[in-house]
Amino acid sequence: MTIYIAREASKVWRKVTAETSVELLLLREKWGLLLAGVVFQYIHGLSARGVHYLHRPGPLLQDLGFMALPELGQDKGYLSESIFASIFFSFVLWTFHPFIYHSKRFYTVLIWRRVLAFLVASQVLRIISFYSTQLPGPNYHCREGSKLATLPPPNNVLEVLLINFPRGVLFGCGDLIFSSHMIFTLVFIRTYHKYGSKSFIKLLAWIMAIIQSLLIISSRKHYSVDVVVAWYTVNLVVFFVDSKLAEMPDRTNGLSLLPLSTREKDGRLREGKDIRLKEEFHKMLNGNHGDPTDRRQRAQMNGRHDEDINHTTSHSTLSDAAVSANGGGT
Repeated sequence: MTIYIAREASKVWRKVTAETSVELLLLREKWGLLLAGVVFQYIHGLSARGVHYLHRPGPLLQDLGFMALPELGQDKGYLSESIFASIFFSFVLWTFHPFIYHSKRFYTVLIWRRVLAFLVASQVLRIISFYSTQLPGPNYHCREGSKLATLPPPNNVLEVLLINFPRGVLFGCGDLIFSSHMIFTLVFIRTYHKYGSKSFIKLLAWIMAIIQSLLIISSRKHYSVDVVVAWYTVNLVVFFVDSKLAEMPDRTNGLSLLPLSTREKDGRLREGKDIRLKEEFHKMLNGNHGDPTDRRQRAQMNGRHDEDINHTTSHSTLSDAAVSANGGGT
């Protein structure tokens, strides 16, 4: 049993090291866009923190979702967060499965470039939306009478830049339209729906997204409009951005996508030229140079040329014979 475990552990380690070397090569080529996407996550958090300074509590707006769904209360707020956490961490683990599993459909670096592009595009629209109009927050800590509903003016720039993490993120107000939780959820599910392989998990993920939407409204963390706008905006953003990006290579066909250095690219170009020259040389030696159609045309032309020569020769011979006969008669 110990030998079996050691052997399997050795296989897993070899897979991890081999995949790591491949992903590091890709990361060296694609690190710029990945870094920009990660940095923008901080900018998005900073923007949400900034709008909290503008938030003014007020009476809850009339909301159809609030009328239709029962209010869960503050003690049940963890329900929507639990579903979101399960979707979030499950997706992150799935994107790293090429490091362990033998069957691979994508490169981790490339799929995260794609995911971050979807997130950034959606978050830009979200920032524009919640700064355009500040609605009174429906969450319990954002209502009238709560000390967390408003923020005093910052004492210095550093206080704003640090965004009071994580308390400032968990107890923010004013960043309503549209739901950030739904942005991450829908981007992750759309990505798995395209690149995942398990139909059951795809169906389960969409069901969980619907349940999470209802729980967010029931927990009074967002108005219904925040969730509804997220559903159609994020799906349209993913569809548009995905159509503009180059399609990722499918690793199931066994082809490798490794970035080549300039020296390697030049070497492969020289090898290709040498192979083509050798093929042309062998064709010339074998008399097979050129296209077969050209060879057939040349053969037909050569046949006609031979016939013309034979006909001319025969005609000349007959003429010579006639002259000799006439000369002999004279």
